[in-house]
Amino acid sequence: MKSLCPILNPVLIPLLVLASLPVVVAPQAASASGLVSTEEALEAERADADRERIHEVLSREDVQEELLARGVEPEAVEARVAALSEEEARQLANQLDELPAGASVGTVVGVLFLVFVILLVTDILGLTDVYPFTR
Repeated sequence: MKSLCPILNPVLIPLLVLASLPVVVAPQAASASGLVSTEEALEAERADADRERIHEVLSREDVQEELLARGVEPEAVEARVAALSEEEARQLANQLDELPAGASVGTVVGVLFLVFVILLVTDILGLTDVYPFTR
């Protein structure tokens, strides 16, 4: 066996290297074959969610009435939303999320009254010193 090793080593080593080449090349071929990365899949899902959010807002009855009052047909709006790029849809969905969600003057007055009552009760209990008329 010791006499065969010096003869077989120069032959076996190049054969093993050549045999392992398809294993090294295979992952690169798989990535070029159209596999979708996780980032690409999440980006596509996010774009679908953005468009769904826009459609959700545009399908509300009050929005439809306002569009018709301004002379805009719902079909035209749908066509324009469908023509938006992914970046434009993302920006529009972000703007929709940042708009105030129906805050009215009554709500603001109610919150201010609640703060006044809480400060008044804590002042009567002696926890704060906000109103001089409670002593």
